[in-house]
Amino acid sequence: MPRIPHLRVIVETRPNSGDWNMAVDESLLETAISDDVATLRWYRWETPTVSLGYFQNPSDLSDDPVLSQLPVVRRLSGGGAILHDHEWTYSVALPASQRLFDRPHELYDIVHHSLIDGLREIGLAVDVRGESLKRPDEPFLCFQRQDSHDISLGGYKILGSAQRRRRGAILQHGSLILKASALARHLPGLADLSSVPIPDHLPELLAKRVAGSIAESWTRA
Repeated sequence: MPRIPHLRVIVETRPNSGDWNMAVDESLLETAISDDVATLRWYRWETPTVSLGYFQNPSDLSDDPVLSQLPVVRRLSGGGAILHDHEWTYSVALPASQRLFDRPHELYDIVHHSLIDGLREIGLAVDVRGESLKRPDEPFLCFQRQDSHDISLGGYKILGSAQRRRRGAILQHGSLILKASALARHLPGLADLSSVPIPDHLPELLAKRVAGSIAESWTRA
């Protein structure tokens, strides 16, 4: 498959606040628009934080006595709310000059399959869900929703993604749960569903997989 000419890769080892993380992602999207730069970023959160999908109503948080007490930010991308705790989040910002991913599922497919390859490399039996279960009353939390592009392990969703398009550029977000948060034990992660140890270099491994799938060349920023 054709790939974009070049990708900038950022892996942030220091966790940051939700406001900072969202501001950086919006800056990357604007840079994609103004400077024709493509960027892949992996990052963490310094405290448990809820990110709302772009179209979600913040008042819905009041129904949850736990989540409503946490810091809250709004993502540029859509989808359900995410509790960011023991996880890695990625974002990929692509400029309008690229013509490879005209339809949303095309970027989901190539990124998710490269992540699956990376997770299988360390022994995790992950796969793409392959079927959607849409409900008229979709759950508030993203990881309780089921989409055909989800990455799952043992029947549980461990990674989901969402997109935002602005002036032809694309920002895609995704969250990979490493282990269940004490605030949401019903949403397990990799460490809860497998005995395979999760290496510290996992984000670097996955970044290389994604970069090699979508770009002809890439550099670490």
